[in-house]
Amino acid sequence: MFKAKDIEFNLGTKTYIMGILNVTDDSFFDGGKYNSPKKALEHTKEMILDGADIIDIGAQSTRPGHKEISADDELEIIKKYLPFLYNETKAVISVDTFYPTVAEYALQNGAAIINDVSGVFSDEMAQVVKKYNAGWIIMHTGGGSADFVPEYKNGVTEDVKVFFEYIKKQCEEFEIPSQQIMLDVGIGFGKTTEQSIEILKNLKTLKYDNALLVALSSKRLIGETTKSDGYDRVYGTISANVLSAMNGADFVRVHNVKENSLALKMADAIIRG
Repeated sequence: MFKAKDIEFNLGTKTYIMGILNVTDDSFFDGGKYNSPKKALEHTKEMILDGADIIDIGAQSTRPGHKEISADDELEIIKKYLPFLYNETKAVISVDTFYPTVAEYALQNGAAIINDVSGVFSDEMAQVVKKYNAGWIIMHTGGGSADFVPEYKNGVTEDVKVFFEYIKKQCEEFEIPSQQIMLDVGIGFGKTTEQSIEILKNLKTLKYDNALLVALSSKRLIGETTKSDGYDRVYGTISANVLSAMNGADFVRVHNVKENSLALKMADAIIRG
């Protein structure tokens, strides 16, 4: 089970979908499309109807070549969107941030989950998560980013294993239940396309009692492998997500909710039925 405040997701019954809501101007796939509360609300409602279980709000791009914004600037953006979207939809909302101050505001104003892409265990973030009994998504980066790939002396899969075990231990020390932790393998973050594919091939070996997230929607991995761009990347995304669900992924994070939802309903009927 994955728990976020009073919300529960029973694992193993279906593949849950996180619909991506980028309210930035510079996200790699849909930057600028939903950068007003009205546009964001329309898209949120559409994703919910199409099958999104969680709406993941991002106020800062992490694409290759992105420029990091400050906690204060990110908070101002979140304030513009989060309360409005939550009040209008009552959706299960995660907020994509690595700033504890932003996380605290988000959890006070409708969010139930913090999607932390920092790639590190933050004591300060842990205290915020514990205070609100929130869900916490923690991603592996290996110390890298979308622009930098570190050296993995023992291989990328082993590095992810070691990181996940470290995260589990740290959460135990902070007395944060494992049910509140979702582990993200970090496709495309600190990894080449070949390394990301290796991770997906070995996904079963990275499955613990925690919820497992795969977030690869339309990323460079898809483009380089299928030689596609724009909407055409949805086909490779669906294929990779279905195979990820077969190999242990509990959640997938996607831009195109309807297409992935329909594909995963069929996959779930076969692999989980």
